[in-house]
Amino acid sequence: MAMPAADAFIERLQNARDAARSLAGATTDAKNAALEAIAVGLERSAPSIVDANAQDLERGEQNEIGAGLLDRLRLDEPRVRALAGAVREIIALPDPVGQVVRGSTLANGIGISQVRVPFGVIGAIYEARPNVTIDIAALALKSGNGVVLRGGSAAEQTNAALVDVVQRAISSVGLDGGAVQTIDPFGREGAGRLMRARGYVDVLIPRGSAALISTVVTESTVPVIETGSGVVHVYVDETADDDMAVDIALNAKTHRPSVCNAAETLLVHRGAADRLLPRLTDALREADVSMYGDAATVERIAGIAPADEETWATEHLALEMGIRIVDSLDEALAHIDRYSTRHTEAIVTRDYASAERFLAEVDSAVVMVNASTRFTDGGEFGFGAEVGISTQKLHARGPMGLPELTSTKWLVRGAGQIR
Repeated sequence: MAMPAADAFIERLQNARDAARSLAGATTDAKNAALEAIAVGLERSAPSIVDANAQDLERGEQNEIGAGLLDRLRLDEPRVRALAGAVREIIALPDPVGQVVRGSTLANGIGISQVRVPFGVIGAIYEARPNVTIDIAALALKSGNGVVLRGGSAAEQTNAALVDVVQRAISSVGLDGGAVQTIDPFGREGAGRLMRARGYVDVLIPRGSAALISTVVTESTVPVIETGSGVVHVYVDETADDDMAVDIALNAKTHRPSVCNAAETLLVHRGAADRLLPRLTDALREADVSMYGDAATVERIAGIAPADEETWATEHLALEMGIRIVDSLDEALAHIDRYSTRHTEAIVTRDYASAERFLAEVDSAVVMVNASTRFTDGGEFGFGAEVGISTQKLHARGPMGLPELTSTKWLVRGAGQIR
């Protein structure tokens, strides 16, 4: 594919910015009509989208990008239909634009109100995740934002097909299809320019590997909402229900191991190890999980490789898991505090005090009691979709839905008051 002229890059950013200005004033009905058109377009274009995806998959296999990325990259017709369903879920959600966050009337009679408004243009950098193309485009549209997408070379054909569907759908209802732009044709240079596109792009959201996120955070001059990798923990307390512990640990690790909310480390209280560790490891082994254990785990369970320091800090994104026996909730909390990426942590327990202490003291975006970490997801939380899981502490934290794609402004209404 020929590289577009350099000024074409700025033209795409400017198109997104121009479209965002008109989109900010669009009615909820108009935006919902565009979303329905996107859903219909996805369903009608599913065969061609899958064909484009097949080209990306074939190239990914040739380039040996790995099973985890291939799973994220893959789009079959059921997954395309699921994307259309997620778009329709966004239609049913309240429009955040114009919502009053707070307000009051001052003593001098001036009325003030803080209302939600779109950011303007959102930039997104991600890799081998074509579902993100639709999720971000749909959420940006409903929240009145333009969006510039850099989806990476691994999914370039798929993303091009998806963006074409989205642009045509938005235009079909009388809105500006230029609100959604892709800069994939500009390659890595385009990603670098997007990070420096202050004045064209209002906020940048990276989704992907720890290396990608770190690069964006350190090199971007555009404000960044940081999404995080997932070194996710499940802690099985001494009082845990045995069946529940096995079900949660197995689901958290194996339901879809290539995603950021999959568990990477299993911590087991020493008081539960004798009765539960054999069941836990048997279930994981039956699911083809490669396990690495601390000395106490290796001593108890045959066939488990020794863990090292790197084990506890690694987001495997595969059927691999570290297992450690801890002496107390305090030790579990200390381990999580040291190695967690602040994404999601879960405790399995029947002790109310331990559950409440875990909820209070674990400093992650999502903290769970007696539930699989796989529920950290915008769709599961009722957001329709998500832009990502924010692990920062400013503005947005956890699954990012529609409200997280807005800023606020103050509206002041007076009757001639002067100070």
